[in-house]
Amino acid sequence: MDTQDPSAPPRAQSAPADNPTRTRRHGGGITHDNTRHTTRFVVIGNHLVQHKELSLLAIGLSCHLQSLPAGAGADIKSLAARFPEGPTRIAAALRELEAHGYLRRERHRTQTGRIVTRTVSCNQPHASRRREPADTGCPPAKRTPPPQRRTVQKALPAVPQPSSTAPALLQTAVDLLATLRRHDPRLLLSATDTAHLAPGVAAWLERDVAPTAVRHALITDLPDEPLRRPAALLAHRLAAQLPPPPPFRATPAGPPPPRYEVRNCDGCDRGFRAPETEDRCRDCRKVAAPA
Repeated sequence: MDTQDPSAPPRAQSAPADNPTRTRRHGGGITHDNTRHTTRFVVIGNHLVQHKELSLLAIGLSCHLQSLPAGAGADIKSLAARFPEGPTRIAAALRELEAHGYLRRERHRTQTGRIVTRTVSCNQPHASRRREPADTGCPPAKRTPPPQRRTVQKALPAVPQPSSTAPALLQTAVDLLATLRRHDPRLLLSATDTAHLAPGVAAWLERDVAPTAVRHALITDLPDEPLRRPAALLAHRLAAQLPPPPPFRATPAGPPPPRYEVRNCDGCDRGFRAPETEDRCRDCRKVAAPA
């Protein structure tokens, strides 16, 4: 029968995999061969590159964004063209950075009424994360929820008003607005929005602007992002891009002269225009006139 030798040393146990000192004791691990940068470098915090919740793609993407100059393309389309990961994985990484405060996306309206999205890269996370309360064995205190704010829909911008309120003119404006969704599905307007915008379109039409030109001015260079309030964008364009009145045209002094039907001369059988009382042309009347 085998017996254990009490004098034999115990078998060495392997260190846990998450113990960072294991490789150090055995001489492995990473070493650094660093050279100080003097140009073309960016300072990245360890709180980002050693983040425990961000994916490796999100960390690398944040480092790339922090190295870009101001004004460089940082949207999903530009990043997908730069890297092989594709738009789906890049969009997920951007959402990670946004959730942890390393990224903000802000909307701004340009002077032409176009809404653009600006990407703000943050080298320090601004979103403060709530810490879980310590377990003291006491029941948690009841907190009164904050009062909910009532969102009030902002009124649409004012639109130009036409000098004429002819029903046919307003109906043409309403029909034009109703067909905008055929060119861009995002321009689906409600009946209330259409009634507000119709006078502005009528003001363009009475200034000798063709309906196709009005439609072109409203749907050209729309932003790529989803339109939260398309009626507000259209109202802004109707007011900001209103063309000047047409040039003055003098009205005729009187009605135009009558236009008679063509008849054949009884003298020479030549066609001429004259009232029904005349049966001969001018030349025949001169020959028949007494000297």
